[in-house]
Amino acid sequence: MLDTEDKKAAKKTLLRKMPHALYICGVKDSDNVNGFTASWVTQASFEPPLVVNCVKNDSGSNAMIKASGVFALSFLEAGQKEMAQQFFKPQRRVGNKFEDVEFVLGETGCPIIKDSLGYIECNVVGSVEHGDHTVFVGRVIAAGLHRDGDILELSSTGWSYGG
Repeated sequence: MLDTEDKKAAKKTLLRKMPHALYICGVKDSDNVNGFTASWVTQASFEPPLVVNCVKNDSGSNAMIKASGVFALSFLEAGQKEMAQQFFKPQRRVGNKFEDVEFVLGETGCPIIKDSLGYIECNVVGSVEHGDHTVFVGRVIAAGLHRDGDILELSSTGWSYGG
């Protein structure tokens, strides 16, 4: 039988082994836009097309999603680690994250990264608040494919988020 410390270590190790792609989640509230690197994202339904996006409760982006009811996910390509890193940092510490990144506003008004594999835009149709993240369920209402390529995986960056 494992002792408590071994169980904690095993849990942390195994949770970090769950595969995660990296996205830039674009959000808006009125005329304000923001973006952050998201990794706790997955498809949840074929019909209607749903995704779940887990967002830290105490983040400004969480509040923006709650206020607007929309978000967009730009799919990062393998090799775009620097862009993912730029959007990991809270806005108040680094200024405008979109300053050097070309983007367009989608149907939802959320920013979409031009230099990405593509994007989906979602209307929030539900949410669950347990723990330190809110699980937003988004119905995919728009999508666009910019190019084909391999998605940027969290495991390829040397970073860990989770556990």
